[in-house]
Amino acid sequence: LELPLDWPADSSADIFLVGEANARAVQMLDHHAAWPVQAAILTGPRKSGRSRLARVFAARTGGRVIDNAQQADETDLFHAWNEAQAAHIPLLMIADSAPPEWEVGLPDLRSRLAASPILTIAPPDDGLIADLFDFWFARREIVAGPDVIQWLSARTERSYVALLSIVDTIEEGLRGGRGRRLTVQRVRTMLSSRVRDGNAQEQGTD
Repeated sequence: LELPLDWPADSSADIFLVGEANARAVQMLDHHAAWPVQAAILTGPRKSGRSRLARVFAARTGGRVIDNAQQADETDLFHAWNEAQAAHIPLLMIADSAPPEWEVGLPDLRSRLAASPILTIAPPDDGLIADLFDFWFARREIVAGPDVIQWLSARTERSYVALLSIVDTIEEGLRGGRGRRLTVQRVRTMLSSRVRDGNAQEQGTD
């Protein structure tokens, strides 16, 4: 697990895996004192760990986090931005996208968000995909060797939601079975069953 050495990592609930897809965002959070203002916008795909990363950041800095900022009341967000500057306490806003894609109606808020640095988490790279599979399986006490991780990594859509869906499917397939050790053949069978079930459901709705 690769984390900046001075970040808290004593709880698995707040471990954040660093890879090529998110290293730049982590670096910018680790050097928040260099931000031009005491506020930043963190964007990234769903299930990319952005909320977890924000929790680690808040625990380290005492900063404030606003999740789903694009849905927050604009006046409240405007005041939170101003309060962060006055108190010199960093504000991290998590959003699906950054302005101007995130449409902001309040002109004063729009100008402040435009001054805030944007930290972006990209879709997972090959190395991060393997690390995430390994990490999620370990947390669920599922034993998966390097051959299983490599087989899955080469066949899974490059999205965090898809990765987590695969892990959920495998965990469901292990329930009531013997042992929690995976083999490539066992995983292939589980995922083939999911495809067959999905096709059957689609045919049933035709």
